[in-house]
This record gives sequence, structure tokens and C-alpha cells, in this order.
Amino acid sequence: MTTAEHLDTIDRLRAQVFPPEPVWSGRHSSGPGYHLVQLVETRDFWEDDGSGRIEAADQISAEYGALEQALTDRWGKPQVFTLEGAMHRGLDGEEIPQPWEELSNSTDHVHLWRAEDRWLVAYVAYGEAEDPFRLMAGVTVVDPP
Repeated sequence: MTTAEHLDTIDRLRAQVFPPEPVWSGRHSSGPGYHLVQLVETRDFWEDDGSGRIEAADQISAEYGALEQALTDRWGKPQVFTLEGAMHRGLDGEEIPQPWEELSNSTDHVHLWRAEDRWLVAYVAYGEAEDPFRLMAGVTVVDPP
């Protein structure tokens, strides 16, 4: 997908109604007050000597940078919001509202833009060293914790 297609996807998310209950379908999760979508996924690295992971990280970083610049051109300078505190509070038993709990379990920070009454979120999700990188975007009316 191109950056223009990513922006189109985010614009469609901004216009969608939020479901009353959480819904997961492939590359998309939604719930009361939020939508998250996977824009790009690299391959996994189970059979990799490390070189493929480096190349994929460079690729996803370039796509993330292009998306961040396009959103900045449209909505102004983003806030960088660190999620480490939310993750630790959630592990300690505090209830973290969605989508922030899901985000804090898949990345350590996000870029946030205020677009009228909604937050736009962009980030790279990652898991274990063998897992693919995923370029993600979201829309939410739920303020960051």
C-alpha cells in the first residue's frame, strides 16, 4: 500500500461508527470509542539469520516515516506518547481503557494527532524477535491514560 492509501484508510476509520462491543477481524479491531487497523506487515523471522529482520526494520521505518509526515502535513506536529507506564499499571492490575491497553501490549510509544474530536494514532507493533513488524494506525475518542 502507498502512503495515500494509508491516509484513505485512516479517513475511512474516522468516518466509521464505533461498535458497542469489541470486534476483531483479521487486520482490524474495533470497540467502543476506537478502531485500530494493520496497514503493513513484514514477514516473520523464524528462518532468518538476522539480516532479513534488519532489512524489514528499515522498510517499516521508512513507511512509518512517510505516514508520520503525511499526517503531520495534514494535522500538525504530533505528540509522542510513551506507553510504558500504562503497560506497567495494567500489569499491576489497573484497568487501562481500550485501545490503550491493546496499544501498550504491542508497542512502547505512539504518535498522536488531534483531528477534530478524535485522536489519530500511528505506531509500529512488534512482539518477539521472530515476529513480524506491523505498521498500525487507529482512531479513538478515548483520551490517552
